[in-house]
Amino acid sequence: MGTKEIIREIKKLPLADRISVIEKTLKSVKADSVQHPMEHASEILYNDYKNDKELTAFTSIDFDKFYETK
Repeated sequence: MGTKEIIREIKKLPLADRISVIEKTLKSVKADSVQHPMEHASEILYNDYKNDKELTAFTSIDFDKFYETK
């Protein structure tokens, strides 16, 4: 179904339902625009962090206890 057909079908809905469709669509677009860049960045860097030991060198001390000194 193309854009024109979707709009034609939406126009057949009662006003309250049309507004609901618009609200849900806007929320979906907003969620995609916020989450997508972060997901994309994490996918790009995944192999680097998985394979490059220099990027993960400090993970070996993650569970060491550190104490603040004054």
